[in-house]
Amino acid sequence: MMKFCASFCLLTVLAAINMAQADNLQCNIKSNAAFRGWPDMKEPCIRSMREQIQKEINASMQYLAMAAYFSNDTVNRPGFAEHFFKAAKEEREHGAKLIEYLSMRGELTHTVKDLIKVSPVKVKNWSGLSALEDAFKLETEVTKSIRDLIKTCEGNSKKADDNDYHLVDYLTGVYLEEQLTGQRELAGKITTLEKMMSSQGELGEFLFDKNM
Repeated sequence: MMKFCASFCLLTVLAAINMAQADNLQCNIKSNAAFRGWPDMKEPCIRSMREQIQKEINASMQYLAMAAYFSNDTVNRPGFAEHFFKAAKEEREHGAKLIEYLSMRGELTHTVKDLIKVSPVKVKNWSGLSALEDAFKLETEVTKSIRDLIKTCEGNSKKADDNDYHLVDYLTGVYLEEQLTGQRELAGKITTLEKMMSSQGELGEFLFDKNM
């Protein structure tokens, strides 16, 4: 029993000493010198990439709000809800892919502070048509943002070193094509729903929802 008490007291004292010195402890690990030449993206391009990530997340949150609205029992439009849940997932995945790209290029080795912020979303009493129209506007804004990002990462045409060829090709071949395809599909849905509602009113929206 005496040995146990002595051991306990010793551990208590050591713990107190460690807590007192904790504020003075610093990590002395230095970054490997071999990594210093790895990050080679230009600052304007990095900044625009981070802004684009935030826009993708904002779009995802907005679509999530729209999906939740159409899931409401008093609205009950499961087709629209499923469409916007899918759209929210796609935008979130776009943001994640851009984060993965920055990581691949060695641009997340220092900090991820302020990389993603949760912004307020707009919520209103959407009809099926107004929701699709809002989604189309949102998609065109994201597309324009991607185009601006591509221009930024192309840099000054007089300085070849400023052109991030790999990223520009990645954004043009993957993201931009997907955005334009998505816009075209939304435009088709809007046109079809307008025609159905002009001839059948609210029943047209109900039938459209069942076939989304």
